[in-house]
Amino acid sequence: MHIDLRGKTAIVTGSTLGIGLAAAKGLAGTGARVIVNGRKQPAVDEALAAIRQAVPGADVAGFAGDLGTAEGCEALVQAYPRCDILVNNLGIFGPQDFFETPDAEWQRFFEVNVMSGVRLSRAYLPGMAAQGWGRVVFLSSESGLNIPADMIHYGFTKTAVLSIARGLAKRMAGTGVTVNSVLPGPTLSEGVAEMLKEETAKTGKTLEEAGADFVKAHRPSSILQRAATVEEVANMIVYACSKQASATTGAALRVDGGVVDSL
Repeated sequence: MHIDLRGKTAIVTGSTLGIGLAAAKGLAGTGARVIVNGRKQPAVDEALAAIRQAVPGADVAGFAGDLGTAEGCEALVQAYPRCDILVNNLGIFGPQDFFETPDAEWQRFFEVNVMSGVRLSRAYLPGMAAQGWGRVVFLSSESGLNIPADMIHYGFTKTAVLSIARGLAKRMAGTGVTVNSVLPGPTLSEGVAEMLKEETAKTGKTLEEAGADFVKAHRPSSILQRAATVEEVANMIVYACSKQASATTGAALRVDGGVVDSL
């Protein structure tokens, strides 16, 4: 399958590292113009350089700003008013006991993980509908279905994303705009690598080996029995953004290695 997105502009939020950066590289490889986002300009510049190295001749630009705020989202829309493909990847995570999680932390997770995608979808989808074509992908997580007891505030945001994407797909029915969710499972992103840093230093195991041990211990229902790579998750995102995915909408596309034990 050859995915060709030349002439399309894609915005990938939170794309200086991890799944977001891998998705930006993947979309750049299809010929799309890709807008990279991070909070700080140096991180955006590094990501742009990495994409240009991976995809010679890539058409990429950057936006430095905090999309976890209404002001940041508005500034992005002002800078790039047209968008054909929106990948709502921006997200934060971190374990914290329910009884020790204050209101402010619940609000912060909600603003970043949920409202960033809501605000940008509200801004860009009317233009997509007017031209009769568009793609929106929300990054959810298997944690949106298997709510982690130590990250309830995170899991609830990923469940919310599933609801928004499904409802928005219905709202855009018949317009040529598709809206889907992608649900990664354990993935070897920079955040996970940092979490496993002590384990790899202590045991001498590779990151991949430590990741597999983590999956077996903490996600025993995994069929894959290892963590996915960011590229494996990005492949699903790129497909959902493709012209070939024209009949896929309102879907929750799992790249969780079979962690979610349901048909």
